[in-house]
Amino acid sequence: MEENKNLTEEPEYEVFTLTDEDGTESDFTLLASTEKDGNTYFAMIPAEMDEESEYLEYVILKKVVENGEDMLVTVDDEDEAEDIAEYFDNLFASEIDCDAEINDKKNDKK
Repeated sequence: MEENKNLTEEPEYEVFTLTDEDGTESDFTLLASTEKDGNTYFAMIPAEMDEESEYLEYVILKKVVENGEDMLVTVDDEDEAEDIAEYFDNLFASEIDCDAEINDKKNDKK
């Protein structure tokens, strides 16, 4: 049986603690992930992001395996980074459009 979801509820996001090259730990919230050309990419924002920010600024990380351990690294290849950023930008834009349509329909019913 399919569970009904309340559209007014805030979605739950996964939070990951990432460690940079200097050993500093930071929490990031996973927005989306995708697989392309045999690679897995993640769009993440800092968990403590400023909610007053007008724009969604996210980082793209790529999953790699080093010494048998999964790691997330920045995408160094400019063409690869642009391609994946375009994918996520389109994904987030379509989600915003869908949210706006849902809100418009709710307002029309009032």
